[in-house]
Amino acid sequence: MFKELEISSMGILSVLIFLTLLTIGLVYFFKRKYNSYTVDGLRDANMDSKSTTASSRVKFPEVDIFKNSSSFFNYGMMASMLMALIFMGWTTYEKAIKVDLSDLVLEEEIEVEVPRTAEPPPPPPPPPPPVIEEVPDTEVIEEEVKFESQEITTETKVEAPVEEKKVAPPPPPPPPPKKAEPEEIFKIVEQMPRFPGCEDKGTDKEKDECAKTLMLQYIYKNLKYPAIARENGVEGQVVLQFVVDREGKISETKIMRDIGAGCGAAAESVVLGMNDMPQRWTPGKQRGRPVKVLYTLPVKFKLEG
Repeated sequence: MFKELEISSMGILSVLIFLTLLTIGLVYFFKRKYNSYTVDGLRDANMDSKSTTASSRVKFPEVDIFKNSSSFFNYGMMASMLMALIFMGWTTYEKAIKVDLSDLVLEEEIEVEVPRTAEPPPPPPPPPPPVIEEVPDTEVIEEEVKFESQEITTETKVEAPVEEKKVAPPPPPPPPPKKAEPEEIFKIVEQMPRFPGCEDKGTDKEKDECAKTLMLQYIYKNLKYPAIARENGVEGQVVLQFVVDREGKISETKIMRDIGAGCGAAAESVVLGMNDMPQRWTPGKQRGRPVKVLYTLPVKFKLEG
């Protein structure tokens, strides 16, 4: 019946005022009604009434307030149900956060350091040149060579050669484990990472604009202006740098520019809080596959009024 009942705070206040005035009015009405009766008038009316019997429960039925108890009970139940229905439909609206995409424009160019990936090991040094040693003159000593007779006769004993058992060589040692090389981090890719919530849009341009708008709304909604910065009127732009990995998780945050008074830490805390959202970032892609991307984000601090 009440599919979408939405009542604002002003609506609830109006109903409360109406019920209060109605209750006060009813109390005032019945008070005046019963105060208009006098004892003598009630006695004369009661003596003239033919309906009055000796077994009557009350002496003066005209001023019997208990005869209206059912009406008062029904009125209280109606008011209670109305108030319960109103409070169940009480709807509060969040304050709309106005964002300007120009806040994402860097006020000054900063030098962005790209994290270094693993460099190949240097080539081994060349072998030293061979050393030529001088061979001294040697004398050749001629030795007499004695020849043994290889003649075989019937009396010659021939022994079978002893076969030597060959022992299998030990297995080679296992190769050393390969060191995992750190994954390459890109600075610019074909599709940059996007804040979640806009993948249902049409073109990539619409997705990028929607993602930037939602990201700024998230930042300005959750950003806590440091008390020290507020008291000292510190304003400006903080620049953060972080990596969005292949799963859309944020890591390796770094404050590239800080205006002091705790603003840099406050902005970094908001960015790290994005990992606790129900949805992760849409990772960047290069040649159709997700990759790690370095993302630069300016956060603007400005006091209102």
